[in-house]
Amino acid sequence: MTTAAGYERFAALEARGVSPLYEEWAAAIAEDPEVLALIDGLPRPKRQPNLVFAAARLAGAPLARYPGFRDWLLENWSVVEPVIQARMTQTNEAGRCAVLLPLLSRIEGPVVLIEAGASAGFCLYPERYSYRYQHDGGETVLDPASGPSPVQLTCALAGMEPPKRLPDVVWRAGIDLNPLDVQDFEDMAWLEALVWPEHSERRKRLSAVAKVAAEDPPLLVRGDIVEALPQLVNEAPKDGTVVVLHSAVLPYLNPDHRRRFVDLVKGLDVTWISNEGEAALPEIKDQLTRSAEGRLVLSLNGVPQAFTGPHGQSCEAL
Repeated sequence: MTTAAGYERFAALEARGVSPLYEEWAAAIAEDPEVLALIDGLPRPKRQPNLVFAAARLAGAPLARYPGFRDWLLENWSVVEPVIQARMTQTNEAGRCAVLLPLLSRIEGPVVLIEAGASAGFCLYPERYSYRYQHDGGETVLDPASGPSPVQLTCALAGMEPPKRLPDVVWRAGIDLNPLDVQDFEDMAWLEALVWPEHSERRKRLSAVAKVAAEDPPLLVRGDIVEALPQLVNEAPKDGTVVVLHSAVLPYLNPDHRRRFVDLVKGLDVTWISNEGEAALPEIKDQLTRSAEGRLVLSLNGVPQAFTGPHGQSCEAL
């Protein structure tokens, strides 16, 4: 896929209806040879809209209509490019716990969570957050045993019953090529830059989630998910169900690496929960009877269960 086609697709399928500004930027860049030439000078994994836009914003780009953003970007590319080269798209959206919970809540007894591509580990605390599920029967509220959490997650359900309880998480760990530290100012500034411009509630929630994680930091291992996962599974407590989960991570692996990861997880004695774009896992895509239309596909042990909003805002059963 060309860079122009990638930006056009991002505008149409990911940003439309979610971020008007990012939709405008991406659609305009798809037709802008001068800006495309700059982006094409980056390594292919670094050309993605989320990364370029977040790096620009971290470097001081105005949240302006495209002509103003374009002028700023062309003038400041020498400042933006090093940020793109140094950083990765590590959107750590705790809201995705709202779509993971319907599967996690089915597990009886203690749960051990291992996240591949964990970033700062914010999706490793599903039992510490409060949930508000909107569905045909009204609204279902779930709070931690200690009471309502400062982190409130809202999710619209379609075609499925809301979860009845929170999981009993007894151990949590994550793997990332570059784990982020909630107590590091620059890491937190990067996570904030990754939140899309119009999403003020997500920005506000980021601060609350960071406090939850800082009170009980997870074990975060720096390394490749294929190489590091077996050791973490071996280190996990033996009295709980080990769940390996990941969300919007696999597109950052090349197809061969992705295949190795999937084969590895299938060979381990774990429950596997994936929440990925439909193109990330061909064997799951082949089971779908219709397109996810920009949403992620929530799967359990390789079987698709639901289409989910990219930031955990919706969950439609399949």
